[in-house]
Amino acid sequence: MGLGHGTLCPVTDTGNSVSVDPSGLDVPGWALVSATAAPVLLIGGWTIAAARQPGGFDPIIRTISDLAALTATDRWLMTGVFVGVGLCHLTTAWGLRPARSLGRAALALGGIATIGVAATPITATATPMGHTLTAGTAFLALTVWPVLAARRSASMPMPMPMPNVLRFPVSIAATGVLVVTLSWFAVELSAGGTHLGLAERVAAGAQALWPLAVVVGCRWAGRARQRRTDAENLA
Repeated sequence: MGLGHGTLCPVTDTGNSVSVDPSGLDVPGWALVSATAAPVLLIGGWTIAAARQPGGFDPIIRTISDLAALTATDRWLMTGVFVGVGLCHLTTAWGLRPARSLGRAALALGGIATIGVAATPITATATPMGHTLTAGTAFLALTVWPVLAARRSASMPMPMPMPNVLRFPVSIAATGVLVVTLSWFAVELSAGGTHLGLAERVAAGAQALWPLAVVVGCRWAGRARQRRTDAENLA
């Protein structure tokens, strides 16, 4: 069973015809666990890590990376969160079988880059080039992956229904929202704005939540297919 959108389902040769088992497109339960864990880890992590900083920490101004900086208190906490979220994205990308392989690859790249953010912490006086590159790659990959994961109905093996979350209009809208949030963060970053931390949290939070929405939508479509199949068998 490969990652390509043309070879996702087990194929059985019945002699005169070829039948496709749509169960090969089901999203496994462990992908739902990883997709759920990503936003929980990220939002819970930055909340707890901020509370650990002495003298108060203003999340409206200060960035998430500040919580994993070499000078941060208990920097291991946010560093571990980056690694955990990255692994969650990798796991979700592996299990998201109904999506196009290009989108899954972009989601996986976002996960790898997020782990890279943990490996390139900022210092008290500088932001390493490696941190800028990994963070930028993570933000971009996690912004564009929805539209890259979209599929056309004709590409779905029958009788597998097209999950609404993978339709092009929905995927384009999702990427559009993510572009808007990322653009806000980019403007705040370039201008040294007073809402830099808030903008980053909105962008990162939205990026962490969309994989969960896609997994839930795909599993819902799979259950709908199973209910229809069961009804047909009983008829």
